Amino acid sequence: MKNSSDSTLTAITMTDLSVDFDERFQLTDINWVIEPDQHWMITGTNGSGKSALAAVLAGAGKCVSGTVESIPTKVAIVSFEAQAEMIAQELKKDDADIMDVIAIGTTVREVLAEDCQDQPLADELVDKFGLAPLLDRAFRKLSTGETRKMLLIRALISKPDLLILDEPFDGLDVATLPVLQNHLKTLVNTVPMILVLNRLDECPDFITDIAYLEQGQLLHKVKRSDQQAYTELHQLLHLKTTDLKVPAADPSIALPALDPSQPLVKLTKVKIQYGDSIIFKDLDWTIERNQHWQLSGPNGSGKTCLLSLITGDHPQCYVNDIFVFGFQRGNGESIWEIKQFIGYVSTALQWEYRVSVSVRNVIVSGFYDSIGLYSKPTDTEVAIADQWLALLGMSERADEPFNKLSYGDQRLLLIARAMVKHPPLLILDEPCLGLDEMNRQLVLALIERICSGTATSVLYVNHHPEDKIAGIDNYKAL
Repeated sequence: MKNSSDSTLTAITMTDLSVDFDERFQLTDINWVIEPDQHWMITGTNGSGKSALAAVLAGAGKCVSGTVESIPTKVAIVSFEAQAEMIAQELKKDDADIMDVIAIGTTVREVLAEDCQDQPLADELVDKFGLAPLLDRAFRKLSTGETRKMLLIRALISKPDLLILDEPFDGLDVATLPVLQNHLKTLVNTVPMILVLNRLDECPDFITDIAYLEQGQLLHKVKRSDQQAYTELHQLLHLKTTDLKVPAADPSIALPALDPSQPLVKLTKVKIQYGDSIIFKDLDWTIERNQHWQLSGPNGSGKTCLLSLITGDHPQCYVNDIFVFGFQRGNGESIWEIKQFIGYVSTALQWEYRVSVSVRNVIVSGFYDSIGLYSKPTDTEVAIADQWLALLGMSERADEPFNKLSYGDQRLLLIARAMVKHPPLLILDEPCLGLDEMNRQLVLALIERICSGTATSVLYVNHHPEDKIAGIDNYKAL
């Protein structure tokens, strides 16, 4: 691709780049290459660093470490931050004026003339954007939408080598929106563009690549043409940003009431020993209602053994001091009296779930604690399953076979299956095992939603204590 001056562009390269923004926010360890023939969309949740990353390309922020190379000389950026800075500069100019002179401020016409490289285009866009009657008005007297139009025109007529538009479609009226969209299409072969957008459904057709940020880190770079990766990214954004709540339980299926004064789980000086080999001993652990826990430890530390003491699947649970859901283990309770209060997801369960069943019915099977579905579900159960599919962004896949889904989508469905009855305790045993980074983020996003939106206590098991999930603030290490 060549720019308007017919000079050859080179790739912009960020290597291990960390940038500080007045100690308010920091981008960390950014590795990103923007080729001249690419048009990128930057996306992520609010506060993820989308606008900050775009601003770096316009020279903003203080480089803490790493490098950024080959940023074009002429970069045009339109953003709310740039708009605020422009107004601040205008106010400073007012302060410097002679006090007895009434300044009208910089007019729209003057702003557009500052770096106009194409007057016919300027006249055309002013007319199409409806700014002609406002040319002699002070720009800071404009509405937010009118100011956005002015800044867009200014950027477009400056003939930049790189065009950065941060939420360019926000605040535009229905007449202006298609004008901007159509004009951007005409620039595809002349200037690389970077658009910052919250929603994938606003992504223009000419975008070739998508960058996803979270907490100041560039976690994913997805080719628009990679349909599977694009779908997974869409699903991740949906889980992170949707207003949908975790579906309620079926009111007609109520679990027995638990004593609110008692903890869900209390282990006292428990020990697991095989012959002369002691896995752990003198272990105390109490899980209260509405607490979320992360259990971590290396392979062989006894994480799965500890879980099986809680679920009642370990033979040594009867020779230890274990109190779960109001039952003192070994006093005649059945294993099913314990398991009814637990939702459980593990890699082993996913291996077992090989029956031919639809995506919707996998979730419905959670009402029956079955592998597969062998009873006709009620209308309420089907409705709740459909609500879960909507939360997961999988409504259109309700009738697809479960065994045809990706490994990550299967894991999401099994977590939903475990949650349909809103058990007091949800145990997720290494739920990210075997998942690639994108699907790992999907699973963690769902766990965060469950932690924040239900009364279920989550017990999340993994190898790494530093691999934290928002909403989980209790930690147990083996």
